[in-house]
Amino acid sequence: MSLSRIVMRLARNPGTEFAGGDDHRGYALTAPLTADGHLDEAAYAKSKAACSVRRFAPDEDAVDGLLARKGARWFFDYDNSDSADDEPVHRLGEHRFALGEYVTVTDEDGRPLTYKVMEVVPVPA
Repeated sequence: MSLSRIVMRLARNPGTEFAGGDDHRGYALTAPLTADGHLDEAAYAKSKAACSVRRFAPDEDAVDGLLARKGARWFFDYDNSDSADDEPVHRLGEHRFALGEYVTVTDEDGRPLTYKVMEVVPVPA
C-alpha cells in the first residue's frame, strides 16, 4: 500500500471574503489512493493512523489532524475526543484527487468552501 500527499488550496468562492481564492489557505492530506485517484477504502482501513490532514492559513497556526470516516461520511478530525472540531468533506469518497479537481470542505464556521487540488505526489516509503 502506498500513500499520496494531496495539497488543496482555497479556490474562488464567490459571495465570501475569498471570492478570488487564496493560495496560502488550504489542506495537505496524506491518504491512500486507487489507480484512478479515488480514496482507497480498503487501504485506508489498514492505515488509518497514517492518514493525516494539515489545515494551513496565513493568519493562524497550522492545525494537524486525521482523515476519519464513520460509515460513508468522511471528515477531518482535529481532536478525536471532541466531534465539535470535525470538518465534514462533501462526498469525499466520490472525489477524484487529480490536478485541477475541486473538493468542498465545510469549515469550522459551518460554511462550505471549495478547494482545488494543486498537487498529488507519492509519499516516500
